Amino acid sequence: MNKTTNVLLLVIAVALVAIALEPLMRPRPARAQVMTDFSLYFEPGVFLLRAPDGTSQIYGKVAVDMRTGKIWGFPTYGQQPYPVDVASTKPPTSRPIALGRFALEDTDR
Repeated sequence: MNKTTNVLLLVIAVALVAIALEPLMRPRPARAQVMTDFSLYFEPGVFLLRAPDGTSQIYGKVAVDMRTGKIWGFPTYGQQPYPVDVASTKPPTSRPIALGRFALEDTDR
C-alpha cells in the first residue's frame, strides 16, 4: 500500500511539474487587440440618416466597417440610441442601410 501511494504521488508530482513548465517552454504570444469578424466602429450619438438615392430620411446610428471603409446606417426610428417600435411589444431589429464608403486604402499613399 505504501509503495502504491508513493508511486501515485510521484506521478502526480511529475504531472504538476510538466504543467508548470509548459508555459515556460512554449509561451503564448501576447495579444493587445483581437480583430473580430465584425470590426465595426459605431459613431457616438444618433444622426439623421439620408438614403444615397434621396428617397428617405430616418434617425439612426452610423457604423464604419474598419476593414473595408463601408459606412452603414442602422435606423433607430427616433433619437434614442437603439431601435424602438412603440406599436409592438417585440424588440425591433434594425437592418443596415448602405450610406457610402471611406477609401481607407488611400491613406497609405
